[in-house]
Amino acid sequence: MKIAFSKVGRSPAEFRYTEKGMTLSGTLLREGHHQVALDSSVSGEVTLFCDRCGAEFIREVSFPLVLTLTDRPEKVSDNLDTIEFLDGEIDIAALLESEIASYRSAYHYCPECSVKEDEIDIEY
Repeated sequence: MKIAFSKVGRSPAEFRYTEKGMTLSGTLLREGHHQVALDSSVSGEVTLFCDRCGAEFIREVSFPLVLTLTDRPEKVSDNLDTIEFLDGEIDIAALLESEIASYRSAYHYCPECSVKEDEIDIEY
């Protein structure tokens, strides 16, 4: 799902995109000539692999996603929550894919291996 940068106005425009059991929904609002505010949330079921036993499991997730989107190159030190879309289109599918990949890259434990403070393995 792509939305043209030029079509985003000064009043919040709602969107909803679902793929593979995950949904990105929220609003887009123009903040400046080259900036759009994304105020959204990611929710759904994501397939993960346990970092302790390797078992595949599904987890229900829901978290907010607030970003600034721009259609021109930005300095990295300015704002780390800025995403560049240099082709003039906001790619909602790419945003969702990126957030899912980022969530999967963290450590996750299946329900059977859930970490309790007294069970944490400490390596010296």
